[in-house]
Amino acid sequence: MLKRKHLIWFFLLLLGCGYFSTMSNLEINYYLKSVVFLLPMQLAAIIYVTYLGWKRN
Repeated sequence: MLKRKHLIWFFLLLLGCGYFSTMSNLEINYYLKSVVFLLPMQLAAIIYVTYLGWKRN
């Protein structure tokens, strides 16, 4: 049986592949594409840091 952690990693892998495929096919300005490409990583970092802050309090 697959563990919950493996299912989460599999879902994140599928999500990442879909995001990469979508970003590769977008036909927008190169600068705007790089900003949009980094946005989810920045949001994930903000959520992670916020979660650590709440967890410590």
